[in-house]
Amino acid sequence: MKSTEYSDKVLDHFKNPRNVGEIENADGVGKVGNPVCGDLMWIYIKVGKNDKGEEIIDDIKFKTFGCGSAISTSSMITEMVKGMKLDEAYKVSRQDVADELDGLPPIKMHCSNLAADALKAAIDNYRTGATPEVEIATSCQLDVRVILGVDEFLGKGVYKDIPSDLEELRDKRILIVDSGDKSLELALKLTKYTGRVIVVTSAQSIPGTVEIRKQLKHSAVKVLQQSELIEIKGELDELDKVVIHDYDEDENYDLFVDVVILLDYRG
Repeated sequence: MKSTEYSDKVLDHFKNPRNVGEIENADGVGKVGNPVCGDLMWIYIKVGKNDKGEEIIDDIKFKTFGCGSAISTSSMITEMVKGMKLDEAYKVSRQDVADELDGLPPIKMHCSNLAADALKAAIDNYRTGATPEVEIATSCQLDVRVILGVDEFLGKGVYKDIPSDLEELRDKRILIVDSGDKSLELALKLTKYTGRVIVVTSAQSIPGTVEIRKQLKHSAVKVLQQSELIEIKGELDELDKVVIHDYDEDENYDLFVDVVILLDYRG
């Protein structure tokens, strides 16, 4: 499936979401948020028993603040588990939800497919009184791809940690891959050393906490949204450009930089 292609089922659940709303006096509530992409969802469950006395999902509703994929996955999981035994519902995975929707675009599979996490949080909340709020704090991007050229240019313009002396980055063209608030705070700090700081993020809007988003909007940092770093290039062991994939346009383009910072990169 292409990065921007949606199945008929995804579109149907987006246009006609099922079981939208809130259950008053719910037995369990789960809330999941992805601060990188800005998606939020709540799952409410009412627990009953079947003829065998086994606990089942008697009723389920959801509320979602996010993109079409977030809405579609939330809607689909409510249809999947309504009437299902609690133990079975707890085992429903993100992949199960995606399969029922006939697939999701790769970037949405990891950014917005959080409904299974919200359901588990709701069941945990019912069973143990655990906090209903779960934060998916890692970058969507870092779990789904390997960046070409990282090893080749490591120590030659590529950093996996914050440099001990930021002065060495003065007047450099710097690209930072969004991996959460730590990377965004670094981008803001680096504006004191250079006039060109770029953040590449898979998010559809400016990422980060409310305060960080405010600072980014009023800073010199350029944010490349719905984008991904896919390759680092250079000549004579010197990094000079990167290849960026734009998910919105579904195309690649070159960007000239001197430094790439990949905090917590696990490729």
